[in-house]
Amino acid sequence: MIMAFKQAASRFASGVTVVTTRVGEEVYGITCSSFASLSLDPLLVTVSVNAHSPLLGRVRASGCFAISVLHREQREISQYFATRDRGGAREAFDGFPTSLHATGAPVMDGCLSYFDCRLHDVLPGGDHRILVGNVVAAGGDLDGGEPLLYYAGGYRSLESPDRGPDRGEA
Repeated sequence: MIMAFKQAASRFASGVTVVTTRVGEEVYGITCSSFASLSLDPLLVTVSVNAHSPLLGRVRASGCFAISVLHREQREISQYFATRDRGGAREAFDGFPTSLHATGAPVMDGCLSYFDCRLHDVLPGGDHRILVGNVVAAGGDLDGGEPLLYYAGGYRSLESPDRGPDRGEA
């Protein structure tokens, strides 16, 4: 049943994000494809993180985290933060420029969008924990660019022609 579940779940395309936090001078990040908008009032988002991820303790300690929605050209960033034990650094992530917004959690430069959050709650979710963030700042390259997508075990990109305004065509 687990293999059938994994295969079925791999057929859901998702955007790729990097979730980061800062505790003192230490920064930490992981790649995460389980992100969702939760509420407009209050502004809440969620990310699902492995229950054994070192990110969880750091987010609890800092009380904040940022979610960077990656651009299709940021595959190298995704791969770096997806590698176990590579997400921690002193002050900055070597080779990956970041900026700081409301909470001090790093946001990846060049990302499509970002959500800077104060920790609202941590909920159980089987072998994962669900971080619920209260969004205190958001932005990014909101005028263009394509997302980095993950589908069927690999990175993908949008390949549809520009049709102009959506007229309900399929």
